[in-house]
Amino acid sequence: MIPLKDLNRSRTVPVVTTYIVVVCIIVFLFELSMGRDVIYLFHAFGVIPYEIVRGVDIPPPDPLTPYGNLISHQYLHGGFFHIIGNMLFLWIFGDNVEDYFGKVKFFIFYTFCGIVAALLQVFAFPDSVAPLIGASGAISGVLGAYFVLYPQAKIVTLVFLGFFVDLIVVPAYIWILFWFFMQFLSLMLAGSTGGGGVAWFAHIGGFLVGMFISKLAVSLKGRPLKIIE
Repeated sequence: MIPLKDLNRSRTVPVVTTYIVVVCIIVFLFELSMGRDVIYLFHAFGVIPYEIVRGVDIPPPDPLTPYGNLISHQYLHGGFFHIIGNMLFLWIFGDNVEDYFGKVKFFIFYTFCGIVAALLQVFAFPDSVAPLIGASGAISGVLGAYFVLYPQAKIVTLVFLGFFVDLIVVPAYIWILFWFFMQFLSLMLAGSTGGGGVAWFAHIGGFLVGMFISKLAVSLKGRPLKIIE
């Protein structure tokens, strides 16, 4: 199932969501200009579990230190499908979550979810020297928040049924539960191999921390206003 849009209009202009999407696209275009040398960029600004756990910086050097890379890695992507999928999810679900938290708090929330998600992946594979890159962990946090804040919002979804393709509209909580189930199933199938380069622990961790923070916010601030279709 591929989400195309939600039927939940934002009351404010999603400045931060737009900013993150634009920055990620600009960085990706820069990556394309580097050709095969992009691997050095991934190692210099991606999260290396071995470095985080041991507090060392293995070559190439990290301009932001291994711990600064917990933020910079969120703006790097490994290919067209990687960035298109992430930016699509962020664009669909991010505006309403930004609307609820406010611009500054949303940016802090987004970044924090990405950091916690990366750390969970780090501690799952502490000896790995493969760079962790991508906004998936932070965006998983956005999905967790949307699940708490807008469970009844409608998601227009593209569904593939064998040779047939159809558009359906499903409540957000059903779509997100399906997404979470697929992450969990993929993690179970991957076992101890790390998932063939996909950070399943980061996806699940980001989602759970996003849910937790949003539940805490609801208890303090209250639920958002009625969904606008």
